[in-house]
Amino acid sequence: MSTIEISVPLTPLSCYNGTLSSRVYHSLKDAILSLAYEPGQIMRKQDICEQLDISRSPVSEAVTRLAAEGLVDVIPQAGTFVARFSMAEIREGAFLREALEIAAVERVAKTINDDQVKLLQRNLRVQQAFVDDLDVQGFYQLDSEMHNLILGFTNYRRLAVMAQTSWLQVNRARQLILPNQDRVAETLAEHKAIVSALQARDPTAARQATKKHLGQLLFHLEAIELDRPELFDKK
Repeated sequence: MSTIEISVPLTPLSCYNGTLSSRVYHSLKDAILSLAYEPGQIMRKQDICEQLDISRSPVSEAVTRLAAEGLVDVIPQAGTFVARFSMAEIREGAFLREALEIAAVERVAKTINDDQVKLLQRNLRVQQAFVDDLDVQGFYQLDSEMHNLILGFTNYRRLAVMAQTSWLQVNRARQLILPNQDRVAETLAEHKAIVSALQARDPTAARQATKKHLGQLLFHLEAIELDRPELFDKK
């Protein structure tokens, strides 16, 4: 396995709550999901310890959690590497997320109230502002918030957690697409179609808009796999 030697600035531990190892885990995970750590890049524990001013023990505990989630590969006598993307895992995660989200929007279209519609419309206005400002990361955050709002409107408390778990690898891979401003604008249009269908209390339209929106992700990632094969697992 080739190594990529790049120093990655990590979010300070003071930005997180919880135990020391939990805060280290979240700092490293955020760096992986944002692609600050690139797929295939080696994660040197000593560098992490020095940057975060901590001992090796909480770093080792954090790496164990990341490995269990499939975000890093720990190779004996070689080191810890950020996992490359797996299209098989991405397709599985996208399948699960689509099943959850389509069921959610169909339910929400039948139960949504005016206050919930206003929350979604407010979210869309902020998304539009981020698109106008060319703020991809800001848009990305509001994108996730909109999906979580819809999942939350089902009143199934564990649904958002289940969706995030199934979406983990897809969420990381999606970062490859979002810098494309054309795709960001297309995504916003798809979000507007979903919210419009929910506002109309139309389950069929909500289902169709959501299926179209989520289906675009695999289409774009498959193209990136051909263009950037070094980021993907060849197995």
